[in-house]
Amino acid sequence: MTMGGRKLHMLAIGLGLAAGLAGGQALAAPAATPEARTAARFDSLVHDRAQLRLFLRAMPKGGDLHNHLWGAPYAEDFLAMAADDGLCVTVPRPALAEGPCDMAGKVPAKGLAQRDPDLYARTIDALSMRNFTPGGDGAAASGHDQFFSTFDRFAAAAARNNIGPMLAATREMAAGDHVLYVESSANPEALHAFGLVGQDLGWTDDFAAALAVLQPRIPAMVAQARAEMDAAEAQADRRQGCAKPAKAGPCQVAVRYQAFVQRAQPPGFVFAQMALAFALVEADPRFVGVNIVNPEDNPTALADYSLHMRMFQFLAARHPTVKLALHAGELAPGLTPPRDLSFHIREAVEIAGARRIGHGVDIASEAGASALLARMARDHVAVEINLTSNDVILGVKGSDHPLALYRQAGVPVVLSTDDEGVSRIDMTGEYLRAATEQGLRYGDLKAMARDSLEYSFLPGASLRGSVCAGREAPSPACASFLAGSPKAQVQWRLEQDFAAFERGVGGER
Repeated sequence: MTMGGRKLHMLAIGLGLAAGLAGGQALAAPAATPEARTAARFDSLVHDRAQLRLFLRAMPKGGDLHNHLWGAPYAEDFLAMAADDGLCVTVPRPALAEGPCDMAGKVPAKGLAQRDPDLYARTIDALSMRNFTPGGDGAAASGHDQFFSTFDRFAAAAARNNIGPMLAATREMAAGDHVLYVESSANPEALHAFGLVGQDLGWTDDFAAALAVLQPRIPAMVAQARAEMDAAEAQADRRQGCAKPAKAGPCQVAVRYQAFVQRAQPPGFVFAQMALAFALVEADPRFVGVNIVNPEDNPTALADYSLHMRMFQFLAARHPTVKLALHAGELAPGLTPPRDLSFHIREAVEIAGARRIGHGVDIASEAGASALLARMARDHVAVEINLTSNDVILGVKGSDHPLALYRQAGVPVVLSTDDEGVSRIDMTGEYLRAATEQGLRYGDLKAMARDSLEYSFLPGASLRGSVCAGREAPSPACASFLAGSPKAQVQWRLEQDFAAFERGVGGER
């Protein structure tokens, strides 16, 4: 080998050694975090829906902030309640009804699945969105109408002191979905009864005068409502064996309630119900907020929308600690005239003072939408996103859905189920839709799960920025902080669940 060749050879050896060292340094660099490996695993599954559902089923999901106690149980649950209560199923168009069941047009709900499987199946379809075909077999003419008509069809069971069984069904669903917290719209019978009291008193548009007449009756109705919830929770606990030490599963799901107002009722009814709802939230820590329900496009709801927002404003001034999560913007072009799409979300935020908006689907039709979005982002007014519900009821999905618009504007968003039993869904399915239809990735979903607790109405300081933030085990100061904050306690559980989930998915030993 010539001198020049020897030099070239040594140079090649040196370059190879340097490359080997560089490669060794790369291999010795810190391994990807469990979160990064989990995100990579998610990305590898995003086009395999079955595998992705399996992944998402196990993923911790924080809270479900838009949940209706009447709409969460499946039709099978209501049929079981009907059987226990001796109720009937009407024929030929199925619905649940009071007895006696030995007359024409009514058969016993008890034993129906074994006695007449075909009628049992058709009843499930009638009480939910399963197999919905517009106008078929007594079904409504649209998804919107079918969805809302189901509540009347199973009302005989839901209204029959069955809050306990409905709560048990809700907790069971949440536990199976790895949901730690549910904030459910739930009214004891006392709230409906008090609405009727207000309706009978008449209405003059004088908020102060109406409240003065109702005020002496409110304490007794608050006590009645609290007693109803005591009995319902005890019943749910018995059904699920929650008295057993360290009982896991449904018994570990934290549930709080939003007292709600029925907007399709006359003004006197709405105001009385609203006044009692505010008082109940102040008196009972299980109730953490007030909401408003019924179809937003109902003629009475549309005509009185601004009146209702002013009612909220009036009562909120007298109960400043009570939080509002209001259904607003559950509308779409063509469902109502354009004028009704132009102000509902804005008035819920600016007049009523809503801290969260349920649905918010018509945001792009709001007058001054850009300014409203900026305000919601600045004031941290979160939006509860219900992808399946918006598809089923309004026909809004995919790129037509405003989820991306909210996220681009910096508005906090959380995924929720709305009425999972009526829609025949679960929270896992909502996460799956967010991934496959909205393009969200693991980091996005994890952030939304965290936000579902951050923007919950659970009392107490947030884990974010606290002495516990970033810790794997609580210090004495952290333990003291957690003991004083129900919100931080659930957030801490979520962080522990995420750590365990990511270690498992990432294969960390």
